[in-house]
Amino acid sequence: MKFWPLIRLVPRSTHFNFVGLAPYAAILSALLVAGSIASFALQGLNFGVDFAGGTVMEVTTRGPAPVAQIRAAVHAAGAHDPQVQLFGGADSNNAKVAFKEVTGMEANAGAKAVQQRLEQQFPGLKVSGVSTVGAKVSGELIWSGLTALGVALLLMLAYIWFRFQLQFGLGAIIALFHDIVLTIGLLSLTQIEVSMTSIAALLTVIGYSMNEKVISFDRLRENLRKFKTTPLREVINLSENERLSRTMITGSTAILALSGALFMGGPALFPLVFTMAFGIIIGTYSSIYVALPVILLWGVRRDDDEAKPIRLQPARP
Repeated sequence: MKFWPLIRLVPRSTHFNFVGLAPYAAILSALLVAGSIASFALQGLNFGVDFAGGTVMEVTTRGPAPVAQIRAAVHAAGAHDPQVQLFGGADSNNAKVAFKEVTGMEANAGAKAVQQRLEQQFPGLKVSGVSTVGAKVSGELIWSGLTALGVALLLMLAYIWFRFQLQFGLGAIIALFHDIVLTIGLLSLTQIEVSMTSIAALLTVIGYSMNEKVISFDRLRENLRKFKTTPLREVINLSENERLSRTMITGSTAILALSGALFMGGPALFPLVFTMAFGIIIGTYSSIYVALPVILLWGVRRDDDEAKPIRLQPARP
């Protein structure tokens, strides 16, 4: 502890009235959800090649890859919405070229046309790793991604129901829907490209958010067994204040771990890391102001046996 003085800034004991702020948080969450739905309805998501169909190819140039010139050449070949990203450093000669379709051509023919244009305009350029995704495949990927999200939510509901009580599970699922809607709304608002890595980021967000909720529920259940006659709102406030320092430390650690990739990982990693960072923040918020208010409104069963103290055996010499 003495070698890490910043930890001393985290308060050990707090007395915040979390439940008292729940009505205002509910209004904020309702506005954010409505805004996310409106953004999705008005402009949708910026689906990448994985979901919209198209072609991805890797190119290698003699010198540092001229991103702007490559993008212009691909656009001149008739490709729609071309994107060029370097990988391997700022002065790398390796780049990934992605485009959704070539006007008037099938996917394979369009890919060949773009490849020929690049090889003619940039002598010495080599194209490798060409992959084409058709409309049928992209539709199957969308369905597979939604199925993965749905199965994850159902399994987590079953686990929370088995581990705690039904209202705990419903609170967790409502909070997870809240997190997913807000994350999708942010992707729609910023028009960050949505690909299969975005689905991986959403599943990671769900996992982190559920972990926060399980820890919150476990502390709440423990205190409910200790304070059987204390009003539920006071037990919730006590439980959240007791775990607040842990939440601050773990949340800030996760954000710090992602910040390096967020600011220095380049455009290839930015959509994944940005989605995960936002999900961690909103998942921590929903654990307190979405999941727990559902439990408060529903009520809990408090007929479990009281917690019994554990007597430790003396250590043997």
